[in-house]
Amino acid sequence: MAKLCEGRVAVVTGAGRGIGREHALSLASQGAKVVVNDLGGNIDGSGGDVSPAQSVVDEIKGMGGEAVANGDDISSWEGSQRLINTAVETFGDLNIVVNNAGILRDRMLTNMTEEEWDAVIKVHLKGTFGPSRWAAAYWREQAKAGKPTSGRIINTTSVSGIYGNLGQTNYGAAKAGIASFTIIAALELARFNVTVNAVAPVALTRMTEGLGNAPETDEEREMRSPRWIAPIVTWLASDEAAGVTGRIFEASGQTLAVAEGWHRGPSHA
Repeated sequence: MAKLCEGRVAVVTGAGRGIGREHALSLASQGAKVVVNDLGGNIDGSGGDVSPAQSVVDEIKGMGGEAVANGDDISSWEGSQRLINTAVETFGDLNIVVNNAGILRDRMLTNMTEEEWDAVIKVHLKGTFGPSRWAAAYWREQAKAGKPTSGRIINTTSVSGIYGNLGQTNYGAAKAGIASFTIIAALELARFNVTVNAVAPVALTRMTEGLGNAPETDEEREMRSPRWIAPIVTWLASDEAAGVTGRIFEASGQTLAVAEGWHRGPSHA
């Protein structure tokens, strides 16, 4: 049986742990060659350690796949360019970008600092823009050269950005921006045969610890496992999803829904 992403080259940011790790492993299990990007920092973005990314690479190689670790800062213009170049230079092509990296600096608006706001916006929103922009430029050049393209960008938004959540004005603003970015980028990149979608995941990771509403049973914990998020991302990265673009998917356990944006209400003259 053919694998969904056989021979395709994928970049996954924030792939050393949690949801990103599951994305990388799932893509590799379906035949993709994976660049595993992760700074290995704390949930607030501090610190750094290459070992989480390398550990995922080792797992992929252990199951017979191909992968390479990358420690570039995707919130940096130069770092995001190096990340995309790593995929092309290592594996000869680029087909998939999964923008998953993120940090948390939660605080109520009245107490939030400028640095806390800027840090979260930079990692989430600029960290989605940079890899997407350099990947789009690569696919545009491929198309201009007459080469076939079938690029896939899968972004990570959040229910906090779609519906709101207390104490997360910075995070929610970034995630709402990513949702809008996804819709507009899908329109712009369609002419290059590139699809752009986003997933709003609900899963247990180190980033969700201490946020409340923790599952109490093993069954509830299993249903919130990050491994349930990866299948929709892997499918969106495949040729089977060629006709799906500009969509925001909510994924939680075995539940999947398409989120719908704001609609214009009644107008009055």
